[in-house]
Amino acid sequence: MLNRHVLEQSVRTALNRSRGVVLRGPRQSGKSTLAQRFLSRDSVNYFDLEYPPHAQRLEQASQTLEHLQGLVVIDEVQLRPALFPLLRTLMDRSNAPGQYLLLGSASPQLMQQAGESLLGRVETVEVGGFDLDEVSAENGQYNDTVVNQLWLRGGFPRSYLAGNDEDSFAWRMNAIADHVRVDMPQFGINIAAPAMLRFWTMLAHYHGQTWSAAPFAQSMGVSEPTVRRYLDTLTQTLMVRQLQPWHENLGKRQVKAPKIYFRDTGLLHALMGVRTFTELLTHPHHGASWEGFALEQILRIAQPTEAFFWATHQGAELDLLMLRGQQRVGVEFKRTETPKITQSMRIALQDLKLDRLYVVYPGPHRYRLSDQVEAVPLWALLPAT
Repeated sequence: MLNRHVLEQSVRTALNRSRGVVLRGPRQSGKSTLAQRFLSRDSVNYFDLEYPPHAQRLEQASQTLEHLQGLVVIDEVQLRPALFPLLRTLMDRSNAPGQYLLLGSASPQLMQQAGESLLGRVETVEVGGFDLDEVSAENGQYNDTVVNQLWLRGGFPRSYLAGNDEDSFAWRMNAIADHVRVDMPQFGINIAAPAMLRFWTMLAHYHGQTWSAAPFAQSMGVSEPTVRRYLDTLTQTLMVRQLQPWHENLGKRQVKAPKIYFRDTGLLHALMGVRTFTELLTHPHHGASWEGFALEQILRIAQPTEAFFWATHQGAELDLLMLRGQQRVGVEFKRTETPKITQSMRIALQDLKLDRLYVVYPGPHRYRLSDQVEAVPLWALLPAT
């Protein structure tokens, strides 16, 4: 397992200022491994609710928890919704930070319970798969082999660290099947597994495109609100990102529907049937796949306050608009070795009043295209640079 120093420090900081911390993320994203950096699984204060002996110890939760000292870890906490009112009471007995570390799969119920019962008491840290910073740090430097493996296999630890591409592909296909057949019913999501799997597979071919419910509804023989519910479900469980459009009072007709991106390109490639890097480079959607991969890396590492895309019906567009305070930074993704300034970029600079515009591309060098526009390779996103 790779060391995740930045993520670990985020959790440590949150524990030092909040009574509790919720680690939220998909299954197998590394939450339990991260939690064990703070408390051994063998500790009497560690509870894994999927492990029957641990779950049994919490049958009388109030008697068990109220006598424990120090940090308490509860893994898969969403399996016991009745714990949240008790946790609120226990947290309120002291203002001390770092009382509880709660781990939960990305279920809507987890966020609802944490938001309602533990409001103002806990801080949420999202745990995804490995990112560019983590895999580069493990190898001591940025290199194409590491990045290409992360792009192809995605960041789920067991997928990325698999012995070969075929084993990684098999793990991802099983993970997809488990998510629709096991996780979603457990989360209380009442959607038939075959329908969700079919929708998810169709969605792979719309990665990087503006959302429209009509073609999905027509193809699946269901209503547009139904397919919208499918999309929202995958978004809530952190499988899909709906990048919302930015609106400016420009006197132009602007796109109002979100763009759809898979948050993990490994799952995207599995649903596209792409097993190897050679197959990926020859796939007709490899450009859109790389755009989504680079976008996710930027959002993970830059952590902007807000993020959007922008497009007009006249054809001008910006792949990513990041806001931090009063600063506006634009990003374009170009899978080419020689990116150039386009008319669309000029319009975005002027209409959106961007402070900077970066053109992210897969080449090795960083250089200026104009006073406000810079071509930036993926390695330049890393904090060390």
